[in-house]
Amino acid sequence: MTRLIVLLGFLLVLAVSAVADEPTEPTDPADMNGLTLFKTYCKTCHGVDAEAGEYSPLELIMDQWDEVFDAIDETHAEAVLETTDGKSVPAFLGGKLLDKIRKFCVDHAADSEEPMTCG
Repeated sequence: MTRLIVLLGFLLVLAVSAVADEPTEPTDPADMNGLTLFKTYCKTCHGVDAEAGEYSPLELIMDQWDEVFDAIDETHAEAVLETTDGKSVPAFLGGKLLDKIRKFCVDHAADSEEPMTCG
């Protein structure tokens, strides 16, 4: 009986650890980090060969990213995203979400200590 309890306990631990290891993408923008927000909201219009121009953190230096975000109210005022159900919604994010994207871009700019793309 003891062996059965130990075996069941072991199997339970394996099952819980397997579920815990599965990566999940947050669906609420407030729960997303800067990288995920950038991929979700920016790369749709600024991906490879995009009409609006390709941008990733590595494309600009830190000062250039600051200039981009200082003017973003004007440059993105009319930007829209197409939702999966075919509706158009404003693409512009403000407040804390925009701050997360800005921090991600500046922290990983070409002249930063940790440059990166978000491919």
